[in-house]
Amino acid sequence: MTEPPDDRSDTVLCPTRGPAAWKHGAAALLTALILCGPCISAAAVPGTLDVGDFSAARPGGQLPPGWRPLRFPGIGKHTRYTLVQNGGQVVIRAQADASASGLVREVHIDPRVYPVLRWRWKITGVLAGTSLSRKDGDDAMARLYITFAYDPARLGPIDRLRYEAARLVYGSAPPLRALTYLWTGAGRIGAWAPNPSTDRVMMQVLETGGSRVGQWVTEERNLYQDYRRAFGEDPPMISGVAIMTDTDNTGGRTVSYYGDIRFEKPDAVRPTQTRSNAPATMIEAGDQRTP
Repeated sequence: MTEPPDDRSDTVLCPTRGPAAWKHGAAALLTALILCGPCISAAAVPGTLDVGDFSAARPGGQLPPGWRPLRFPGIGKHTRYTLVQNGGQVVIRAQADASASGLVREVHIDPRVYPVLRWRWKITGVLAGTSLSRKDGDDAMARLYITFAYDPARLGPIDRLRYEAARLVYGSAPPLRALTYLWTGAGRIGAWAPNPSTDRVMMQVLETGGSRVGQWVTEERNLYQDYRRAFGEDPPMISGVAIMTDTDNTGGRTVSYYGDIRFEKPDAVRPTQTRSNAPATMIEAGDQRTP
């Protein structure tokens, strides 16, 4: 399969101050999402919102509407994302070789109405040297980001000034916070940890190690509950979705797959074998654990 054309009009360039500053600070990913294109609104579909309808696409074709590459100045090698047939459906294939980039889509979804997030993913190998607490180990076989909208009422005076400055520069304020769900080589399933450089991005390990290598795994999360657990308050509107497979820090190689991504109302949830929103363990920065 061929990679989608490098159309700069459809590429989100994340501003950085260094080769991997976006990941090491994580905030630039939030800023980048304000530059994305078409937005999906909760009014579009009753019951469910298919924000990543990859199975309806054509193998080797263009990304579904609204999805765009997220690439980073200073990082010369990009993860390669293509639409392929796998497991009986069209999915996203992510091939990373000491590289980093993602795919993003802007949304506008109320987590009180659509709190349930469902998706499928698969890995083909385990990265060595990953870490939840070290910047040089900040890689993952698969990540799914959910960003939350800027709300000035939730910020103190200094943070409010900083966000208003971003609004002047970019024409819109960056998202306030993000949840990141990980399939990583290290960490304890269910554990929460702040990003190594910012507590505005909270990460949770959903899968770890190689026990499910080569298997499609369906995940289900209640974003409303997860946001409250991670940040101690009710969530604002959901503003973006991103997927990423990255190996630029560890220098490794890996291939992972992402299936459809869907938001659902609680009564739309179908019974399935997934990771639940059971009480999780909080890991402080620097507390690295392995299975």
